Amino acid sequence: MTTETITAHAAGTWDLGDLSVNRLGFGAMRLTGSAAFHHGVPSRRDRSIAVLRTAVELGVNHIDTAAFYFSALRSANELINTALSPYADDLVIATKVGPHREYDGEWGTAARPDQLRGHVEENLRQLGRDHLDLVYLRRMRQDSIAEHFGALAELREAGLVRHLGISAVRPHHLAEARAIAPVVAVQNRYALDRPSPEADALLRLCGEAGIAFVPFYAVAGDAGEHGATDAHDAEVLAVARAHGVTPAQIRLAWTLAQGPHVLAIPGTGNPDHLRENVAAGAVRLTEEELGRLNAVRAQGS
Repeated sequence: MTTETITAHAAGTWDLGDLSVNRLGFGAMRLTGSAAFHHGVPSRRDRSIAVLRTAVELGVNHIDTAAFYFSALRSANELINTALSPYADDLVIATKVGPHREYDGEWGTAARPDQLRGHVEENLRQLGRDHLDLVYLRRMRQDSIAEHFGALAELREAGLVRHLGISAVRPHHLAEARAIAPVVAVQNRYALDRPSPEADALLRLCGEAGIAFVPFYAVAGDAGEHGATDAHDAEVLAVARAHGVTPAQIRLAWTLAQGPHVLAIPGTGNPDHLRENVAAGAVRLTEEELGRLNAVRAQGS
């Protein structure tokens, strides 16, 4: 399968409220290091900027980031601002607030509801924008998100935020948030080889409500923040051979096949991997192949 001319348009589109995005997007976390945050060595700054610009040239118009995505050398938001500002009208930048991280990289306690405006304003400053397209409340183990989500809903009413989402949540949190303000996206961990009845329930609930479901670590699997896994089941390898693509591309294709409301945000600092990730949006798995891959997932339950 050639990756030369395939763009993110091949994955199809989904509407985040009034914002249409291609379902194959880009996660900016790994631009700050070879693993996550302050772990690993980031790519050269000029290479990271080139990756972002190439992503947009390939039709990516949904970028996921956060002010707390930084290392000793790199800030994801600063890289995005440098590479892509002035921003294209159709570019949707999603960010997250909730976790508190010191400038030395250490994690603090979860932000209080009254601190979330400062988090939003910091993202605005770093990205050079006067409003944020989509802001997720990243839950930090609290049982109720009502007070925090309510604070973000006020910022939406004030015009600082266009749309709201929630991340790292359970099904009851979705109901709690929707009773306060519209939710356009849920971002949770979800991967082929990481079965989770709770994640499956959220996937279904989002589909029924017309809400985007945005998996993170879809390519990483159990490797999580440390990067793309190299542990692939024999069925994944066999399907990849049949399509002439990489196992990572099959994992992304399977992710997108879970529903028209599912968006993928694979991240990389490698231009070749970027093109492969985007090209995964053109992979069409047969019902038989999906059945074999779903069986792999079921076996891990």
